Amino acid sequence: MINNMEYYKIFYYVAKVGSFTKAGEELCISQPAVSQSIKLLEESLGSSLFIRVPKGVKLTPEGEMLFSYVKRGYEYIRLGEEKFKKMLDLEHGEIRIGASDMTLEFYLLPYLEAFHEKYPGIKVVVTNAPTPNTLTLLYEGKIDFGVISEPFQTKSGIHYKRVKKIRDIFVAGNKFSHLQDKILEYKELEKLPIISLEDNTSTRRYVNQYLQANQIVLNPEFELATSDMIVKFAIRNLGVGCVVEDFASEGIREGKLFKLQFKDEIPERHICIVTSNQGPISNAAKRLLGTLKAKDE
Repeated sequence: MINNMEYYKIFYYVAKVGSFTKAGEELCISQPAVSQSIKLLEESLGSSLFIRVPKGVKLTPEGEMLFSYVKRGYEYIRLGEEKFKKMLDLEHGEIRIGASDMTLEFYLLPYLEAFHEKYPGIKVVVTNAPTPNTLTLLYEGKIDFGVISEPFQTKSGIHYKRVKKIRDIFVAGNKFSHLQDKILEYKELEKLPIISLEDNTSTRRYVNQYLQANQIVLNPEFELATSDMIVKFAIRNLGVGCVVEDFASEGIREGKLFKLQFKDEIPERHICIVTSNQGPISNAAKRLLGTLKAKDE
């Protein structure tokens, strides 16, 4: 195979337009330069590629066979270049994000909506998973970045930025109205039916750590996969729900739920953006990350 792929490019144009002169015009090079390139290619391959005709040149049988392959290859390369440029211009591309229900709904969603309106050709793939699973996806290079909630532990090469404060609260429905005007001790929760998230979530871990530090251990009657379900269970008076306040705000406004009051509130924590320096991310993902970080500075 000849080393200089430029000769195949010239061969492609000559075969396409049927003329050395016209090929030179397309490529902005001289006709003698086109002739010389074809001559060197023919010498390298050991066969003539064109025969002269009154209005230019046409392919020999060997040339037609070669052109059938070169045409597909060259045009495929040009298509790749076009798509590459469109990705740089954010006309096309893909962003892969890991996020939980909470971080998606109460932080990321408005930004995705604005980004999609500005760059409709960018495909956004969101893998919905708890914080530990999202971090695993990031370690494995399966997402460009994650949006997770504290607490979490990261490996080397992982960077995070806090972007929004959140607070964990306990809520209940009208069956527990006798608790509504009281200032409670967290110890009293041990006597109540508790509804919480499953063990593999940062929210459950954070609340457990805080309560255990105060010698309080909860044994939930219901362990659910999503905070939305906790709110629904609490509205139906199946117990006292532990959720991030944003999830319960609508139910509280509508009077379907109330927030239990304690002498000390559970300390705030944060939603964070996590990235890895282990591999490259798409230009589109860089642009979205820049938007997220700029909004929160």
